[in-house]
Amino acid sequence: MNKQMEWALSINYIRQVADQLAEMDIAVAPWLAAHGLTLADLDQAEATVPWGVVRALFLEAEAITGEPALGLMVGERLRINSHGILGYAAMNSGSVRQVVELLERFIPLRINLVMVSHRVEGRFLNLQIRELLPLGEVGPFLMGAVVVAVKNVLDFITLGNCQVAQASFAFPATFDRELVDSLFRCPVRYDQSWTGLSLPLDRVDQPLRTADPTAFEHAEKLCERELQNMVADASVSARVRRLMLAKQVNFPSLAVTARMLHMTPRTLHRRLQDEGTSFQEILDAVRYSLAMEYLKSQEMTIQELAYTLGYGDTANFRRAFKRWTGVAPSFFRESSEA
Repeated sequence: MNKQMEWALSINYIRQVADQLAEMDIAVAPWLAAHGLTLADLDQAEATVPWGVVRALFLEAEAITGEPALGLMVGERLRINSHGILGYAAMNSGSVRQVVELLERFIPLRINLVMVSHRVEGRFLNLQIRELLPLGEVGPFLMGAVVVAVKNVLDFITLGNCQVAQASFAFPATFDRELVDSLFRCPVRYDQSWTGLSLPLDRVDQPLRTADPTAFEHAEKLCERELQNMVADASVSARVRRLMLAKQVNFPSLAVTARMLHMTPRTLHRRLQDEGTSFQEILDAVRYSLAMEYLKSQEMTIQELAYTLGYGDTANFRRAFKRWTGVAPSFFRESSEA
């Protein structure tokens, strides 16, 4: 484990999964040991676990429990004080909108696998949670946990005065209906175009009784400092990859990316060379990972996927995919269905 990882999760959240398994009378030590972790590692509050290990842990936890809603159960365990300084800032926020803006800016402090944004549609503010890299089969576990955890934060700070109007998931129904009803206490929709929570717009700007402007300002500054340290510690290639994954369509050019990172294109090219990669290699890797997941999801035609990934010609996408995998995208999709 390292304190900083390109794609990682705070070990505090792995501890919550471990506690849930223990409550289900499942031996936690062997589950951890199979992935190079120990019970003592769970007490290293500042540690993070790399994405590959997180993914394996989550999938095995689901397998050994046989519980498809395990992610929701883990998310329910998370209270506002589970989220460190970000939770403290949320607890002292002046309004729900301020909390949403906090999450948009600082969610990477707790989990850098997703991003948060919001959109006003009609009578609702939709708080949208999007995966920054394809989560694949572990998506329902992780996204379910994140959505429930965010809802818990909102319920706590509003004391029930800004009840969530609807929860949305961008994947098929996999959760137990009775459990979902007890956790969300609002309509839950599946196979939607986005994942997240719909909040009543007429409530998001109302003052919160728990607000403390002084404490909030202090916590916000600490969040900003921690985020700056995180960005400074990240490799240039990781920062480029994150920008591309945040976009996921119409990827920025090298020149635009350099400008977003406050560099000249020449400096960006040199820095990436120093890290043993290039802008094109990162772009190809992002396109490859997204293509694999989109093809599995069956949501897009090959033509739509080619356009989404920035290929003006479908034939160019087919050639690139065959170069990556050795097979045509249509063959890969058919094999995934089998």
